[in-house]
Amino acid sequence: MRLSNLADYAVVLMSAAARQCGSQVGSGPLHAARLAEQTGIPGPTAQKLVSLLARAGLLVASRGSGGGVRLARPAAAINIAEIIEAVEGPIALTACCDEGRHDCGFEGSCQIQPHLGIVNGAVRAALADISLATLTVAPAKAEVASALAAAPQDKKTATPAFAGATS
Repeated sequence: MRLSNLADYAVVLMSAAARQCGSQVGSGPLHAARLAEQTGIPGPTAQKLVSLLARAGLLVASRGSGGGVRLARPAAAINIAEIIEAVEGPIALTACCDEGRHDCGFEGSCQIQPHLGIVNGAVRAALADISLATLTVAPAKAEVASALAAAPQDKKTATPAFAGATS
């Protein structure tokens, strides 16, 4: 499973916004162009993400002088699952986990399909357990080493950009 670039960028952009605004909802607004500059995300992509994230209620955008974007809630009250879903839609590991989709050739005879909701729920819950505030502080080196040691090793697996994003 791999996040799309847009979902990855959304997490990076929200993390940068959280660092800039702090965890206070009342902090001053930022400009999408500044977030793009800080994160290295192309300007048009940052603008698109700001629109998607605002539509999802994660950012508040205001126009005019003094306008810009700010977090809609404190960073501790926003989780990674929400950010991904704002860009990708509901988290669904397979087509049969996606509500209303019935385009699988094995539907009706699949022995695994009834269990995939549990797996999908576990992945979503794991992402929901990570707050945006968690991504605004540098993890202790021991925590990172421990997490890397515990993770299954696959030479083709790359670290998601948001895991090591800096701005």
